Amino acid sequence: MNDILPIILPILVALVVIGGLIPVLLKTRRNINRYPGTRDANDPEIRSGGSTAVLDREGTIERKAPASVDLEGLDTTTVPDNAAGLEVIPVETPLPVAGRLTRLRERLVRSNNIMGKGLLALLSSDKIDESVWDEVEETLLLADLGTEPTMQLVDALRERVKVLGTRTPEHVKAMLREELVKIVDPTMDRSLNVQRHGDKPAVMMVVGVNGVGKTTTVGKLARVLVAEDKDVILGAADTFRAAAAEQLATWGQRVGVPTVKSDIDGADPASVAYEAVKAGIDQEVDVVMIDTAGRLQNKVGLMDELGKVKRVVEKLAEVDEVLLVLDATTGQNGLNQARVFSEVVNITGIVLTKLDGTAKGGIVVAIQKTLGVPVKLIGLGEGADDLAPFDTEGFVDALLN
Repeated sequence: MNDILPIILPILVALVVIGGLIPVLLKTRRNINRYPGTRDANDPEIRSGGSTAVLDREGTIERKAPASVDLEGLDTTTVPDNAAGLEVIPVETPLPVAGRLTRLRERLVRSNNIMGKGLLALLSSDKIDESVWDEVEETLLLADLGTEPTMQLVDALRERVKVLGTRTPEHVKAMLREELVKIVDPTMDRSLNVQRHGDKPAVMMVVGVNGVGKTTTVGKLARVLVAEDKDVILGAADTFRAAAAEQLATWGQRVGVPTVKSDIDGADPASVAYEAVKAGIDQEVDVVMIDTAGRLQNKVGLMDELGKVKRVVEKLAEVDEVLLVLDATTGQNGLNQARVFSEVVNITGIVLTKLDGTAKGGIVVAIQKTLGVPVKLIGLGEGADDLAPFDTEGFVDALLN
């Protein structure tokens, strides 16, 4: 018996040690996909139980549920988890801004160029008398240039034709281009105020009447900013139109931009805007874009509410940009809208949509003359990338080609 003990004791000790190691090894295997500390940007998302873990700027883990969980009905919408049984919208790569400008210019050239072609034909006539100048004036007015800018342009053209004494097509085109560039005004600052200042993001509000395409414009502009490597958050403060928030969230998901929205129908739009800016500050984004409800300019209560949204947002951060979206085909009615909105929220720039028929191209000049506010963006189609910064010389060249 004494001879067997030296053999048995080491075996028993080995079994005890192995038994103690087994739970440790199992626990380590269960934790192989967990991050005990700070993660870096190359680490994958953690998906569990239908929620999405998102890496924030500090490298810590923040879990966001695919459905609303906030007590006040506000949530930051992210791409839904497959576990929730919802379709995940693939993230798209927006076109660079330079590519947009080229494509928009080509489309403008191909459009029904009544204004440019009409003027060139008239001014190239063998004899330019009062009847021709009357036709020039009529052409400009039909193009929505406005009375004052039309008179200004006609007077300048009259003087130049008289002094030059020549009307070859090349000279007429060069002369007309110079005068149109002057009247469209290349000196206006058309840049977007989208730079962070201090510890706060740039805040942009998008306003306008029903049906001009505000929500779509916000989505398209988010793509422009993403193409410029900006971090963006969208705020769905259009709480009155059915499905407006979901429409905006879908635009955001397409380029990987989160949307702050309310799950409560008719929620206070100022509260949603406030939460969007707060989220932008917390997450250190570059730009917060707020989509507002479409409202008629002659409804005093609705316009007052728009002013309230701006005042509430300014409790957290300055509103750097207020873009008014106008449908270019509405002509002079768009001017009436612009005047009222500018009185309520101090418009800083215009977005002209549906500018695919240059018979209305003069509205660019009319709006700028009326408000002293530049057209900053134009849209010529329904495509996701059919929105681009307005370029004065490019616009005039498109009119004359």
